[in-house]
Amino acid sequence: MIGKFRTLLLAGAVTFLAAGCASGPQYKEMAASIPTLTPDHGRIYFFRSSSLMGAAIQPQIKLNGVSVGQSKPGGFFYVDEPAGQYSVSTETETEKTVSFALDAGETKYVRTSVSFGLLVGRIIPSLEGSDAAMKEIEGLKYTTGDISTANTPASPLK
Repeated sequence: MIGKFRTLLLAGAVTFLAAGCASGPQYKEMAASIPTLTPDHGRIYFFRSSSLMGAAIQPQIKLNGVSVGQSKPGGFFYVDEPAGQYSVSTETETEKTVSFALDAGETKYVRTSVSFGLLVGRIIPSLEGSDAAMKEIEGLKYTTGDISTANTPASPLK
C-alpha cells in the first residue's frame, strides 16, 4: 500500500512540474521565422535552463518595469526594443535586477536562474555571452512572452 502511494505521489509531482515547464516549438524549429531586426532596434533574449530545481517558481520578467514574459524552465523568448538603457527585474521574496545598454542592431542575452532564498527560491537575471547563450537556447522551447504586453514596448531609460 505504501509503495503504491509513493508511486502515485511521484507521478503527481512529475506531472505538476512538467505542467509548469515551457511548451512550444524548440528554437531550431522556429528560428527561420524570427524576423530580422529593424535598424534602430536591438533584441533581448530571455532564457532559463530546463532544470527541475525551482521549477514551480516562475515570476514575471520585467523590462524597465513592464512585464514582458515569465521565467519558465526550459523556455526562451525575445523582445525587440529601441536602443537605450534597460533594467531587467524578477521578484519573488526579493527583487533582483540586471541593467545594461542596448545598441541598435545589438543582441543581448538574459539568463534567469534559480538561487536559494529564505522562504522561497529566487530567480536571478544575469547577462550571458552570445556563444554560451545560443548553445543553450537551441535546446529550449519558445514561450511567447507575456501576450498582454507584447505590443507595449518598454521604453528605454533616459
